Amino acid sequence: MTPPLVLTVAGSDAGGGAGIQADLKTMLALGTHGMSVLTAVTAQNSLGVQGTWELPVEAVRAQYRSVVDDIGVGAVKTGMLASAPLVEAVAELLAGTDAPVVVDPVGVSKHGDPLLAASALDSVRTRLLPAATVATPNLDEVTQLTGVTVADEADLPRAAAAILAYGPRWALIKGGHLAGEAVDLLTDGSEEHWLRAPRHDNRHTHGTGCTLASAVAAGLAKGLSVPEAVTEAKAYVTGAIAAGFALGGGIGPVDHGWRWR
Repeated sequence: MTPPLVLTVAGSDAGGGAGIQADLKTMLALGTHGMSVLTAVTAQNSLGVQGTWELPVEAVRAQYRSVVDDIGVGAVKTGMLASAPLVEAVAELLAGTDAPVVVDPVGVSKHGDPLLAASALDSVRTRLLPAATVATPNLDEVTQLTGVTVADEADLPRAAAAILAYGPRWALIKGGHLAGEAVDLLTDGSEEHWLRAPRHDNRHTHGTGCTLASAVAAGLAKGLSVPEAVTEAKAYVTGAIAAGFALGGGIGPVDHGWRWR
């Protein structure tokens, strides 16, 4: 039997901890078939991003059509889109695809390196977020997109409301940058789901955002509801963080295969 099909539209991480590489590892670990549309290439390692090169819009569009028109797709996840033309092209493609969409509005890398041009922010707000079944910003991305600053857990509903105002059906606000336990808020504006997990004493957390969004997409491709998919994804990424390992001289990756070891 063909496993559920999940497509990632994102950039490459040469070091293998985040981006397309993390997405495909997550999709395999969760029992789905991962497919990819490459939007950009990065020279990236455990120390940071040394360079980025975005692909032409026509190359991104051709990859997407090649996969979706022949193979089909059960869910789509977007990550690094780099520029306004790429954001707008991907949003147009998503609008014509009958599948749930998880948008990870990647703005900066784990090391603080910019991965989205400032000129693309308005396109993310007005074109990409309205196409999302679930948007998964971290706190820095919430501020970048909405101007809302989150100081503690009590600010998460306000952050979610600001993201939902741009049109996604659900917002998953990731509170991993807050002190204390790792708490996230999932809401569609009417119901709230608070997801809590112990904070592991592990600095090797490269790829957490990509991994979580891809895990949500995998769950949706399996037919889970949004709350079910996010709950399972949270459990998976919590285990991956606990098993994160040193790699190179900086921040290592989470372990996408932790359940197999």
